[in-house]
Amino acid sequence: MASYCLLAGRLQQALGHGARKYHISAVLCQRAKVAMSHFETNEYINYEKVEKNIDIVRKRLDRPLTLSEKIVYGHLDDPVKQDIVRGKTYLRLRPDRVAMQDATAQMAMLQFISSGLPRVAVPSTIHCDHLIEAQFGGDKDLKRAKDINHEVYNFLATAAAKYGVGFWKPGSGIIHQIILENYAYPGVLLIGTDSHTPNGGGLGGICIGVGGADAVDVMAGIPWELKCPKVIGVKLTGRLSGWTSPKDVILKVAGILTVKGGTGAIVEYHGPGVDSISCTGMATICNMGAEIGATTSVFPYNHRMKKYLEKTGRSEIASLSEEFKSSLVPDAGAEYDQLIEINLDELKPYINGPFTPDLANPVSEVGTIAEQKGWPLDIRVGLIGSCTNSSYEDMGRAAAVAKQALAHGLKCKSQFTITPGSEQIRATIERDGYAAILRDVGGLVLANACGPCIGQWDRKDIKKGEKNTIVTSYNRNFTGRNDANPETHAFVTSPEIVTALSIAGTLKFDPEKDFLTGADGKKFKLEAPDADELPKSNFDPGQDTYQYPPKDSSTESVNVNPSSQRLQLLEPFDKWDGKDLENMQILIKVKGKCTTDHISAAGPWLKFRGHLDNISNNLLIGAINIENNKVNNVKNALTQEYGPIPDTARYYKAHGIRWVVIGDENYGEGSSREHAALEPRHLGGRAIITKSFARIHETNLKKQGLLPLTFSDPADYDKIHPEDKITLAGLKDLAPGKVMNSGSPFMSILIKNGSQETIVLNHTFNETQLEWFQAGSALNRMKELQK
Repeated sequence: MASYCLLAGRLQQALGHGARKYHISAVLCQRAKVAMSHFETNEYINYEKVEKNIDIVRKRLDRPLTLSEKIVYGHLDDPVKQDIVRGKTYLRLRPDRVAMQDATAQMAMLQFISSGLPRVAVPSTIHCDHLIEAQFGGDKDLKRAKDINHEVYNFLATAAAKYGVGFWKPGSGIIHQIILENYAYPGVLLIGTDSHTPNGGGLGGICIGVGGADAVDVMAGIPWELKCPKVIGVKLTGRLSGWTSPKDVILKVAGILTVKGGTGAIVEYHGPGVDSISCTGMATICNMGAEIGATTSVFPYNHRMKKYLEKTGRSEIASLSEEFKSSLVPDAGAEYDQLIEINLDELKPYINGPFTPDLANPVSEVGTIAEQKGWPLDIRVGLIGSCTNSSYEDMGRAAAVAKQALAHGLKCKSQFTITPGSEQIRATIERDGYAAILRDVGGLVLANACGPCIGQWDRKDIKKGEKNTIVTSYNRNFTGRNDANPETHAFVTSPEIVTALSIAGTLKFDPEKDFLTGADGKKFKLEAPDADELPKSNFDPGQDTYQYPPKDSSTESVNVNPSSQRLQLLEPFDKWDGKDLENMQILIKVKGKCTTDHISAAGPWLKFRGHLDNISNNLLIGAINIENNKVNNVKNALTQEYGPIPDTARYYKAHGIRWVVIGDENYGEGSSREHAALEPRHLGGRAIITKSFARIHETNLKKQGLLPLTFSDPADYDKIHPEDKITLAGLKDLAPGKVMNSGSPFMSILIKNGSQETIVLNHTFNETQLEWFQAGSALNRMKELQK
């Protein structure tokens, strides 16, 4: 586009001014328009605006910019006046598009309906991938899901049609793979209602996971707010080779940074080692960056991305990216807030877990470590695929391992499942023979969906409470996440290592040095897998599963049955009364890790994601009560009886008692699910007080009118007893219209048997977020602004 418009400018100088000048400029620049996707031919990539914003900000800051800064600042609503301080100021941004998966889209669309707006303001899509349970295999599981979830799928399809949203039907594939194949492009700013949205960073975009209320802001045409991210640089040198895979890069980084080390930052990969990683491999690395708390992750534009764009039918975008490449790579001399260096020549295969994705173990040592720790060595199930590792290259490398075993007469000792990431991947691996190889070695090909990765797994081979080990190529391995069994020791690694370990059947196997015994009794060693990163022929698109939104949606209707147990229209939350919050009961003081899985469990609860009251029956049922070390068991302060947390919260609400939760470190880690914020608000919660928050959950709480507060001194967590009562003083000074300066503290007064102790709590509210609290929620505030 730049070259066309440059040519136009030179012709204008030669021909002079007037109509002729306008005509040439318009024609040549029109020729340069490139659609954002095949599905939105009238929505164009606007690199020129991004480049203009970058130039404004670079002059203002007077320093080189990282790639992350270029893309983020390139989407500023007002690049001239916007305050920009990494890690401190809030940016007002204009994302290019929105993506929602079916479990989160229900609440996002219910909120959008409540806003009263007629149509989305930016390109948006819904992807049906979360509600398909793994049982018997692809076709059977898909058919069952369509029957069970008919009401929800119909709601999403009709809401999409009514409000101008593209709809990917069940069986299309996992949201992040569909985005990579069709919607992500270098320099895009995309937000998605799923924490693994950063997958798109593998194609050079800034793709950020958010809650549904954030998506509603963008779909409503309101500038989206994000705290200005810090930037962590990861410099890669050397080359990937042998058994080492892209997954090992992020498993290594997770071990370095831990589950909270990336909070508030974008992880930006760079250096000569980048070119040895495929585009889908880069996506794998960015995808799992969510496990270190990062805002997102990104790679600079290179020839691997160009190759992927061309193979997925987007050569025009590849050509345009080449023209604007200077805006799609970091400036020379750009500085990072933290720098990590990894030599890929020295990197070895890793397997992380159990129970947390940052517990990094070398594959060569995990067997010995497992013996020392008492982890089961016998692998019951190996599972490959998911949004993290289901590319053509991933499936090819797994098949390369399986083919060697078959050649020696072996099959998997463990159960083995395969989840294609998209219909395109499924169709292509069927055509090219990979699926047949994986079946022959003992694999079961599941539906193109999330499945066991998010707990959608009807597992029959063990009983709940039975101690066992599984290995996956997924991204998360929190307690009970995959199969609802707290005694399942889940490990995450690459698809090829999962395949090798499933063939061996034990953690005590290192494919780089250990031998297997073939059916003929002879020993052999698996060779490092090799596979094409992209198919030699074009991808097979498979079945057409996309529903275009109609140009005229005036005749479309969306109905929600008032007696439905799956869907429920939203009622506005109550508005803050302008007074201090006094004598609030502590619902629970949480001990240790408390992810969004603990706060709002997935698995069987996914069916209630569109019904706020029903899903609120899972509030905090996975959290450990520090008072008795039990799960889902707290004392009712009025009855003095112990019972489930949701029941206790409902009792307090019915009796007009407001309550708070006391939490530990990195509270709300994991999924982007805003139900973890909606549920406590719905059941009468007013504040969540912790040592620290995960980024998405903190924002979700603010959006729903809750107060996410942190201890100024984390040691004050230990001073609070579950039977104490909490008063938040200083709130009354926030009368509607007043604004508290960012960084000023709230004062929490603890009532301890008649005595008072003051503890300082910090907040990170800006003016807009305080308006959300004052109005009762961000949605309430949006309605006020419309009036």
